[in-house]
Amino acid sequence: MSATADAVRAFTERLGLPGLVDVHTHFMPRRVLDKVWDYFDAIGPLTGVEWPITYRHEEEQRVALLREFGVRAFTSMLYPHKPEMAAWLNAWSADFAARTPDCLHTATFFPEEGVAGYVGRAVASGARIFKAHLQVGGYDPNDDRLDPVWGLLAEARIPTVIHCGSGPVPGKHTGPEPVARLLARHPRLPLIIAHMGMPEYADFLDLADRHPTVRLDTTMAFTDFSERFSGFPAADLGRLADLGDRILFGTDFPNIPYPYEHQLAALDRLGLGDDWLRAVCHDNGARLFRLDR
Repeated sequence: MSATADAVRAFTERLGLPGLVDVHTHFMPRRVLDKVWDYFDAIGPLTGVEWPITYRHEEEQRVALLREFGVRAFTSMLYPHKPEMAAWLNAWSADFAARTPDCLHTATFFPEEGVAGYVGRAVASGARIFKAHLQVGGYDPNDDRLDPVWGLLAEARIPTVIHCGSGPVPGKHTGPEPVARLLARHPRLPLIIAHMGMPEYADFLDLADRHPTVRLDTTMAFTDFSERFSGFPAADLGRLADLGDRILFGTDFPNIPYPYEHQLAALDRLGLGDDWLRAVCHDNGARLFRLDR
Protein backbone atom coordinates (compact mmCIF):
# COMPACT_ATOMS: atom_id res chain seq x y z
CA MET A 1 0.00 0.00 0.00
CA SER A 2 1.29 3.48 -0.88
CA ALA A 3 2.18 6.18 1.65
CA THR A 4 -0.87 8.15 0.50
CA ALA A 5 -3.18 5.17 1.01
CA ASP A 6 -1.69 4.62 4.48
CA ALA A 7 -2.30 8.28 5.37
CA VAL A 8 -5.88 8.28 4.06
CA ARG A 9 -6.78 5.04 5.82
CA ALA A 10 -5.20 6.26 9.06
CA PHE A 11 -7.48 9.31 8.83
CA THR A 12 -10.66 7.27 8.29
CA GLU A 13 -9.70 4.71 10.95
CA ARG A 14 -9.10 7.49 13.48
CA LEU A 15 -12.61 8.77 12.83
CA GLY A 16 -14.16 5.30 12.80
CA LEU A 17 -15.41 5.70 9.21
CA PRO A 18 -15.94 2.87 6.70
CA GLY A 19 -14.27 5.04 4.06
CA LEU A 20 -14.80 8.29 2.18
CA VAL A 21 -17.48 9.60 -0.15
CA ASP A 22 -15.83 11.84 -2.75
CA VAL A 23 -18.44 13.76 -4.77
CA HIS A 24 -15.98 15.53 -7.07
CA THR A 25 -13.70 13.22 -9.04
CA HIS A 26 -13.17 13.25 -12.80
CA PHE A 27 -13.46 10.34 -15.18
CA MET A 28 -14.16 11.05 -18.84
CA PRO A 29 -13.26 9.83 -22.33
CA ARG A 30 -9.50 9.79 -22.71
CA ARG A 31 -9.33 12.31 -25.54
CA VAL A 32 -11.44 14.75 -23.47
CA LEU A 33 -9.33 14.18 -20.36
CA ASP A 34 -6.17 14.78 -22.39
CA LYS A 35 -7.52 18.20 -23.38
CA VAL A 36 -8.27 18.97 -19.72
CA TRP A 37 -4.72 17.99 -18.77
CA ASP A 38 -3.36 20.11 -21.63
CA TYR A 39 -5.26 23.08 -20.15
CA PHE A 40 -3.69 22.61 -16.73
CA ASP A 41 -0.25 22.12 -18.28
CA ALA A 42 -0.65 25.45 -20.07
CA ILE A 43 -2.10 27.44 -17.17
CA GLY A 44 1.23 27.68 -15.31
CA PRO A 45 3.06 29.85 -17.84
CA LEU A 46 -0.08 31.98 -18.28
CA THR A 47 -0.80 32.59 -14.60
CA GLY A 48 2.53 32.00 -12.91
CA VAL A 49 0.93 29.21 -10.84
CA GLU A 50 2.13 25.75 -11.88
CA TRP A 51 -0.53 23.02 -11.82
CA PRO A 52 1.10 19.58 -12.10
CA ILE A 53 -1.35 16.66 -12.40
CA THR A 54 -0.46 14.36 -9.50
CA TYR A 55 -2.45 11.35 -10.72
CA ARG A 56 -1.78 11.37 -14.48
CA HIS A 57 -2.48 7.66 -14.85
CA GLU A 58 -4.52 5.37 -17.05
CA GLU A 59 -8.18 5.00 -16.08
CA GLU A 60 -7.84 1.54 -14.54
CA GLN A 61 -5.03 2.70 -12.26
CA ARG A 62 -6.97 5.79 -11.19
CA VAL A 63 -9.97 3.67 -10.18
CA ALA A 64 -7.67 1.29 -8.33
CA LEU A 65 -6.08 4.18 -6.44
CA LEU A 66 -9.42 5.48 -5.17
CA ARG A 67 -10.28 2.00 -3.97
CA GLU A 68 -6.87 1.70 -2.31
CA PHE A 69 -7.58 5.01 -0.55
CA GLY A 70 -10.81 3.51 0.79
CA VAL A 71 -13.20 5.73 -1.20
CA ARG A 72 -16.61 4.05 -1.00
CA ALA A 73 -18.26 6.15 -3.70
CA PHE A 74 -17.00 8.67 -6.22
CA THR A 75 -18.19 10.44 -9.37
CA SER A 76 -17.27 10.84 -13.03
CA MET A 77 -17.57 14.63 -13.23
CA LEU A 78 -17.59 15.51 -16.93
CA TYR A 79 -18.89 18.50 -18.81
CA PRO A 80 -19.30 19.85 -22.35
CA HIS A 81 -17.80 23.07 -23.67
CA LYS A 82 -19.99 23.24 -26.78
CA PRO A 83 -23.32 21.97 -28.17
CA GLU A 84 -23.83 18.37 -29.33
CA MET A 85 -21.36 17.03 -26.83
CA ALA A 86 -23.31 16.36 -23.61
CA ALA A 87 -25.41 13.42 -24.85
CA TRP A 88 -22.25 11.64 -26.04
CA LEU A 89 -20.56 12.27 -22.68
CA ASN A 90 -23.62 10.90 -20.90
CA ALA A 91 -23.49 7.69 -22.94
CA TRP A 92 -19.83 7.27 -21.96
CA SER A 93 -20.49 7.95 -18.27
CA ALA A 94 -23.43 5.53 -18.17
CA ASP A 95 -21.14 2.80 -19.50
CA PHE A 96 -18.41 3.78 -17.03
CA ALA A 97 -20.85 3.57 -14.11
CA ALA A 98 -22.12 0.18 -15.31
CA ARG A 99 -18.59 -1.26 -15.23
CA THR A 100 -17.53 0.67 -12.11
CA PRO A 101 -20.12 -0.03 -9.40
CA ASP A 102 -18.55 2.32 -6.83
CA CYS A 103 -18.93 5.27 -9.23
CA LEU A 104 -22.14 7.23 -8.80
CA HIS A 105 -23.74 7.40 -12.27
CA THR A 106 -22.95 10.97 -13.36
CA ALA A 107 -24.42 13.01 -16.22
CA THR A 108 -24.24 16.52 -17.65
CA PHE A 109 -25.99 18.95 -20.00
CA PHE A 110 -25.64 22.06 -22.15
CA PRO A 111 -28.20 24.72 -23.16
CA GLU A 112 -29.16 23.41 -26.60
CA GLU A 113 -32.04 21.97 -28.55
CA GLY A 114 -33.05 18.57 -27.17
CA VAL A 115 -31.40 19.04 -23.77
CA ALA A 116 -34.56 18.16 -21.80
CA GLY A 117 -34.86 14.92 -23.75
CA TYR A 118 -31.37 13.58 -23.12
CA VAL A 119 -31.42 14.71 -19.48
CA GLY A 120 -34.72 12.89 -19.04
CA ARG A 121 -33.20 9.77 -20.55
CA ALA A 122 -30.18 10.04 -18.24
CA VAL A 123 -32.48 10.30 -15.22
CA ALA A 124 -34.53 7.32 -16.42
CA SER A 125 -31.36 5.28 -16.86
CA GLY A 126 -30.31 5.90 -13.25
CA ALA A 127 -28.19 9.05 -13.16
CA ARG A 128 -27.65 10.03 -9.53
CA ILE A 129 -25.72 13.27 -9.90
CA PHE A 130 -25.15 15.89 -12.63
CA LYS A 131 -22.33 18.32 -13.37
CA ALA A 132 -22.72 21.86 -14.70
CA HIS A 133 -19.61 23.91 -15.43
CA LEU A 134 -20.55 27.54 -16.04
CA GLN A 135 -16.96 28.64 -16.50
CA VAL A 136 -15.96 26.06 -19.13
CA GLY A 137 -19.37 25.95 -20.79
CA GLY A 138 -19.65 29.73 -20.84
CA TYR A 139 -23.43 29.69 -20.38
CA ASP A 140 -25.97 31.32 -18.11
CA PRO A 141 -27.72 28.75 -15.88
CA ASN A 142 -30.89 30.80 -16.43
CA ASP A 143 -30.91 30.10 -20.17
CA ASP A 144 -34.55 29.34 -21.08
CA ARG A 145 -33.55 26.04 -22.69
CA LEU A 146 -32.43 24.77 -19.27
CA ASP A 147 -35.66 25.61 -17.46
CA PRO A 148 -37.24 22.17 -17.97
CA VAL A 149 -33.95 20.54 -16.96
CA TRP A 150 -33.80 22.36 -13.63
CA GLY A 151 -37.47 21.60 -13.05
CA LEU A 152 -36.91 17.89 -13.68
CA LEU A 153 -33.86 17.71 -11.42
CA ALA A 154 -35.68 19.59 -8.65
CA GLU A 155 -38.66 17.23 -8.91
CA ALA A 156 -36.44 14.14 -8.98
CA ARG A 157 -34.25 15.54 -6.16
CA ILE A 158 -31.09 14.72 -8.10
CA PRO A 159 -28.19 17.02 -7.15
CA THR A 160 -26.07 18.98 -9.58
CA VAL A 161 -22.47 19.85 -8.78
CA ILE A 162 -22.21 23.33 -10.26
CA HIS A 163 -18.92 25.11 -10.86
CA CYS A 164 -20.17 28.65 -10.50
CA GLY A 165 -17.49 30.43 -8.47
CA SER A 166 -15.08 32.71 -10.31
CA GLY A 167 -11.96 30.64 -9.57
CA PRO A 168 -9.49 29.90 -10.97
CA VAL A 169 -10.45 32.33 -13.77
CA PRO A 170 -13.70 34.37 -13.85
CA GLY A 171 -16.21 33.58 -16.58
CA LYS A 172 -19.01 35.61 -18.11
CA HIS A 173 -21.61 33.79 -16.02
CA THR A 174 -19.68 32.86 -12.87
CA GLY A 175 -20.26 34.36 -9.43
CA PRO A 176 -23.20 34.18 -7.03
CA GLU A 177 -25.67 36.39 -8.92
CA PRO A 178 -26.65 33.94 -11.73
CA VAL A 179 -27.10 31.15 -9.19
CA ALA A 180 -29.19 33.39 -6.91
CA ARG A 181 -31.50 34.11 -9.85
CA LEU A 182 -31.69 30.40 -10.64
CA LEU A 183 -32.64 29.52 -7.07
CA ALA A 184 -35.25 32.27 -7.00
CA ARG A 185 -36.97 30.45 -9.87
CA HIS A 186 -36.29 26.90 -8.61
CA PRO A 187 -36.06 27.23 -4.81
CA ARG A 188 -36.08 23.44 -4.22
CA LEU A 189 -33.24 22.75 -6.63
CA PRO A 190 -30.57 20.53 -5.00
CA LEU A 191 -27.33 22.23 -5.99
CA ILE A 192 -23.84 21.36 -4.76
CA ILE A 193 -21.61 24.43 -5.06
CA ALA A 194 -18.22 23.20 -6.29
CA HIS A 195 -15.05 24.37 -4.56
CA MET A 196 -17.12 26.01 -1.78
CA GLY A 197 -17.83 28.76 -4.34
CA MET A 198 -14.19 29.83 -4.46
CA PRO A 199 -13.36 32.70 -4.28
CA GLU A 200 -16.84 34.09 -3.44
CA TYR A 201 -17.06 31.87 -0.35
CA ALA A 202 -19.20 34.15 1.81
CA ASP A 203 -21.73 34.84 -0.95
CA PHE A 204 -22.31 31.16 -1.59
CA LEU A 205 -22.56 30.44 2.13
CA ASP A 206 -25.28 33.10 2.15
CA LEU A 207 -27.14 31.20 -0.58
CA ALA A 208 -26.86 27.99 1.43
CA ASP A 209 -28.24 29.80 4.47
CA ARG A 210 -31.29 30.87 2.45
CA HIS A 211 -31.86 27.60 0.56
CA PRO A 212 -31.87 24.33 2.54
CA THR A 213 -31.35 22.22 -0.61
CA VAL A 214 -28.03 23.93 -1.40
CA ARG A 215 -24.83 22.13 -0.38
CA LEU A 216 -21.16 22.90 -0.94
CA ASP A 217 -18.23 20.63 -1.72
CA THR A 218 -14.74 21.04 -0.30
CA THR A 219 -12.89 20.51 -3.59
CA MET A 220 -9.45 22.16 -3.37
CA ALA A 221 -10.69 24.62 -0.73
CA PHE A 222 -8.51 25.15 2.35
CA THR A 223 -5.46 23.48 0.73
CA ASP A 224 -2.06 25.13 0.70
CA PHE A 225 -2.35 25.51 -3.08
CA SER A 226 -5.67 27.38 -2.99
CA GLU A 227 -4.94 29.38 0.14
CA ARG A 228 -2.05 31.08 -1.68
CA PHE A 229 -4.36 32.90 -4.08
CA SER A 230 -7.89 32.44 -2.72
CA GLY A 231 -7.82 32.05 1.02
CA PHE A 232 -10.96 31.13 2.92
CA PRO A 233 -11.92 34.02 5.26
CA ALA A 234 -11.21 33.13 8.87
CA ALA A 235 -14.31 35.07 9.94
CA ASP A 236 -16.51 32.50 8.19
CA LEU A 237 -15.12 29.37 9.86
CA GLY A 238 -18.05 29.31 12.29
CA ARG A 239 -20.44 29.21 9.33
CA LEU A 240 -18.76 25.99 8.18
CA ALA A 241 -19.64 24.46 11.52
CA ASP A 242 -23.24 25.67 11.27
CA LEU A 243 -23.60 24.12 7.79
CA GLY A 244 -21.80 20.92 8.73
CA ASP A 245 -24.67 18.73 7.55
CA ARG A 246 -24.56 20.27 4.05
CA ILE A 247 -20.86 20.23 3.24
CA LEU A 248 -19.59 17.32 1.15
CA PHE A 249 -16.09 16.00 0.65
CA GLY A 250 -14.64 16.57 -2.83
CA THR A 251 -11.09 16.55 -4.17
CA ASP A 252 -10.86 17.07 -7.98
CA PHE A 253 -8.93 13.78 -8.27
CA PRO A 254 -6.97 13.15 -10.46
CA ASN A 255 -6.45 16.78 -11.51
CA ILE A 256 -4.84 17.99 -8.30
CA PRO A 257 -1.34 19.45 -7.83
CA TYR A 258 -0.71 17.67 -4.51
CA PRO A 259 -1.27 14.23 -2.91
CA TYR A 260 -4.85 13.13 -2.20
CA GLU A 261 -4.40 13.10 1.56
CA HIS A 262 -3.62 16.83 1.63
CA GLN A 263 -7.32 17.65 1.14
CA LEU A 264 -8.08 15.65 4.29
CA ALA A 265 -5.26 17.32 6.22
CA ALA A 266 -6.54 20.72 5.11
CA LEU A 267 -10.00 19.93 6.50
CA ASP A 268 -8.57 18.49 9.72
CA ARG A 269 -6.54 21.61 10.48
CA LEU A 270 -9.66 23.80 10.35
CA GLY A 271 -10.20 22.60 13.92
CA LEU A 272 -13.94 21.99 13.58
CA GLY A 273 -13.83 18.64 15.35
CA ASP A 274 -14.15 14.96 14.56
CA ASP A 275 -17.95 14.95 14.36
CA TRP A 276 -17.77 17.62 11.65
CA LEU A 277 -15.12 15.66 9.78
CA ARG A 278 -17.18 12.47 9.93
CA ALA A 279 -20.19 14.25 8.51
CA VAL A 280 -18.29 16.02 5.74
CA CYS A 281 -16.01 13.17 4.66
CA HIS A 282 -18.57 10.38 4.74
CA ASP A 283 -21.93 10.67 6.46
CA ASN A 284 -23.44 13.56 4.48
CA GLY A 285 -22.61 11.93 1.16
CA ALA A 286 -23.71 8.48 2.32
CA ARG A 287 -27.05 9.93 3.40
CA LEU A 288 -27.55 12.00 0.23
CA PHE A 289 -26.90 9.02 -2.05
CA ARG A 290 -28.46 6.42 0.30
CA LEU A 291 -25.34 4.28 0.24
CA ASP A 292 -26.35 2.20 3.26
CA ARG A 293 -29.81 1.26 1.99
